[in-house]
Amino acid sequence: MGFFDLFVEYAPLFTEAAWVTLRISAAAIAMAMVLGALIAALAMSKVRVLRWLATAYIGLVRGTPLITQIFIIYFGLTMIVTLPAFWAGALALAFHNSAYIAEIIRSGFQAVPKGLTEASRSLGMSKMKTLKRVQAPLALRTTLPVLGNQYIIAVKDSSLVSFIGMTELFQTSRNVAASTYQEMEAYIAVAVFYLAIVLALTAAVNALEHRLSKHRRPATS
Repeated sequence: MGFFDLFVEYAPLFTEAAWVTLRISAAAIAMAMVLGALIAALAMSKVRVLRWLATAYIGLVRGTPLITQIFIIYFGLTMIVTLPAFWAGALALAFHNSAYIAEIIRSGFQAVPKGLTEASRSLGMSKMKTLKRVQAPLALRTTLPVLGNQYIIAVKDSSLVSFIGMTELFQTSRNVAASTYQEMEAYIAVAVFYLAIVLALTAAVNALEHRLSKHRRPATS
C-alpha cells in the first residue's frame, strides 16, 4: 500500500482524530486565556507578593517540560478525583500555555503609551472604562500575532496527550503505523493533517489582524 492509498483509506479516521485535537486545543486555549489574564494581572499588580507569585508561577511552568506537567496533572489529580484523559490533557495544556499567554498579555499592556492612559483618565474615564476602551483594544492589536502563534503551538503540543491515552491525531498515526507496518506513510499522513490545521489557523489570525489594522488606518477622502 502506497502513501496515497493509505491516506485515502485512513482519511476518515484521521479526520475524526483531528476533531479531537481541535476540541482539546480549543478547551485548553479558552482556559489558558482566562488563567493567563489572571496571572498577567497579578504580574502587573502594585502588590509585591502578588507579583512574586505570578513570577514564580511563570518560572515554574516555563522551566519544566510539558510532558511532565501532563503526567503530574493526569496521575496526580486522578488520585483525588476521577478525571477523563481529555480534561486532564486540556488542563495540562491550559496550565502550560497560560504562563506564556500571561507574558504576552503583560507585554501588550506595557506597550500601550502611558500618555494615552493618562489622557483618558484626565477626560473623566474611570479605570475600568479606560481599560475597556483604550488599554485592552490597543494591547490586543499589539499581541494578536504573538497570541495567534501561541495558539498554533498549543495545537501542535496537543500531540503529547497521546501519552495519557487520548486518541487524537498523533496517537491515531501510531495506531495506523502499528496495524499497517507503514510507519513513514502514517507519520507523513498525520503531518499533512497538522499542516492543514496550522495553515487554516494562520490564515484566520492573519485575516483578523488585517481586519483590525483597517480600523487603525486614517480615512482618506
